[in-house]
Amino acid sequence: PSELGQLDSLTSLDLSGNQLTGAVPSELGQLESLTFLNLSNNDLTGAVPSELGQLEALTSLDLSGNQLTGAVPSEVGQLEALTSLSLSDNDLTGAV
Repeated sequence: PSELGQLDSLTSLDLSGNQLTGAVPSELGQLESLTFLNLSNNDLTGAVPSELGQLEALTSLDLSGNQLTGAVPSEVGQLEALTSLSLSDNDLTGAV
């Protein structure tokens, strides 16, 4: 839900291993304190939102095991604090 973007103090969000459907909410890009985001092993579809590139504190991002499509947004490559990135088992396309 869009209300997730209002959790200003949230540092860790793990919703892995559920049956979540639909797109990755772009509102997650508003969570400036987030350091850990795991949405793996769900049924998420659509593109990886470029808004995730606003998560400057993010150190770990796991979107593996979904049905995400399209290219990985260049904004994700600008996450300087990121030490762990897992995008495996999706239908992503384009250059790495």
